[in-house]
Amino acid sequence: MHEFPALDPIETGDLDLEDRQALRRVAGLSTELQDVTEVEYRQLRLERVVLVGVWTNGTAEDAENSLLELKLLAETAGSQVLDGLIQRRQKPDPATYIGSGKALELRDVVESTGADTVICDGELTPGQLRQLEETVKVKVIDRTALILDIFAQHAKSREGKAQVELAQLSYLLPRLRGWGGNLSRQVGGRAAGGVGIGGRGPGETKIELDRRRIRERMSKLRRQISGMSTSRDTMRHRRQRREVPAVAIAGYTNAGKSSLLNRVTGAGVLVEDALFATLDPTVRRARTSEGRLFTIADTVGFVRHLPHQLVEAFRSTLEEVADADLILHVVDGSHPDPEGQLAAVREVFADIEGASDVPEVVVINKADAADQEVLDRIARRERDSIVVSARTGAGIPELMELIEERLPRLDHEVHLLVPYDRGDLISRAHKEGEVLSVDHVEDGTILHARVLPSLSQELERVGKPVEHAI
Repeated sequence: MHEFPALDPIETGDLDLEDRQALRRVAGLSTELQDVTEVEYRQLRLERVVLVGVWTNGTAEDAENSLLELKLLAETAGSQVLDGLIQRRQKPDPATYIGSGKALELRDVVESTGADTVICDGELTPGQLRQLEETVKVKVIDRTALILDIFAQHAKSREGKAQVELAQLSYLLPRLRGWGGNLSRQVGGRAAGGVGIGGRGPGETKIELDRRRIRERMSKLRRQISGMSTSRDTMRHRRQRREVPAVAIAGYTNAGKSSLLNRVTGAGVLVEDALFATLDPTVRRARTSEGRLFTIADTVGFVRHLPHQLVEAFRSTLEEVADADLILHVVDGSHPDPEGQLAAVREVFADIEGASDVPEVVVINKADAADQEVLDRIARRERDSIVVSARTGAGIPELMELIEERLPRLDHEVHLLVPYDRGDLISRAHKEGEVLSVDHVEDGTILHARVLPSLSQELERVGKPVEHAI
């Protein structure tokens, strides 16, 4: 064990003997807490955890950043981080994730620190979880289980809770195991068909019952989620029918999406310096500087290696992104690896049908805390980008102008005399279009405006061209 040194970038294949043999300690990962009541999410005693990751490619800085993010996830879940270790390998060990020798070293670290949990920076197979637990003698969880735990703590709405439970059960099902031989009689050979020693008995074992109950619960949750998403689909279709443009705010967790929504609309949604503080989508109305109405939606945050169970469970929520006319892709300009954040979010976009085809503007947030060189670097890489600070309001007027430019164009210009009994159409023109002038005369209202095709057709049906009416 030794302090993690500053290393130059290393090619993937350059694994020397020392790298293979050493568990590297990452400095500065210990959570300093004077009082456990400082942690909001944990009512009982804090879990004391040791973090461990496998560095397979990239630089030492990339590996440390990944473990630092795992530390933030662990603290968000209410844990006290005691230590962080990285094992340099070509690929994770199929049996114990870090190798049998390093697992024994990890056990010594756990004993010396008094930890009661080990968190691995990756998704472990059921076999890896079991064997690593047997070696280190404390509870072992992986990154996926940790993220699911945070989602379970932060879910507030009925739909959000159902989505998280579905994701947790999807993760749990292949990892379900009994303690003791009395819980399972699933054996090979002829016994598998119910013939021979071990194949006779009272029927389903407890673990088989548990699996069946989990599958039944998952089916019920899928039906519930499908039913609960109907109302959002109805509202979305209503907006589409009225052709109100939609903007979706998406991005990495804790990049400042909710702060940006509050700054643009005054929505007053929860803003907290924590990962996955907001899970339930929030849709609010906003207007451009010329008065045109559009909706803007805050979506769940993404993270590197977002568990596929969550992507599936939150698919109906993530459709807000695919159905938008414009995506504001928010990235934290003060983060150590903003390019990695952008890549991770776009990886999730690729899993959402239609999301990759929606026009995207990269909003580089937290400009008040970021290095100017980093901001310039991202702006050069991302041609369609803008720098803002949701906290101070810097760059927000320019962002609103950019949104106005990118919304679907109002390409139908009307100049009509609309009867007074159809004031509802005049009102819609104000809400959904760009009104150039309004003049009230004896026979009705002379409207000069740019509107969307559907409203243009309704106006032309009831109105008269101005040149023929006068």
